[in-house]
Amino acid sequence: MSWFVYIIEASDNSLYTGITTDLQRRFDQHASGQGAKFFKGRRPVRFVYYENADNRRSASIREAAIKKLTRRQKQQLIDA
Repeated sequence: MSWFVYIIEASDNSLYTGITTDLQRRFDQHASGQGAKFFKGRRPVRFVYYENADNRRSASIREAAIKKLTRRQKQQLIDA
């Protein structure tokens, strides 16, 4: 099973980071209100970044590392 770490841009221009095995399914969950509480009051707009991970553990570790980045650092990651 393939895992992904992703960043979604929200309707208020904020950035949400998460992990999943299915990017489209997870986006649809966020859009329908079944995903993270983060999207209560805001909508997911688009994926701005994603990368593959070998397994859930490595995806979770990478997710935590990205969440610790400043917005500027996240933007540099997205732009790279």
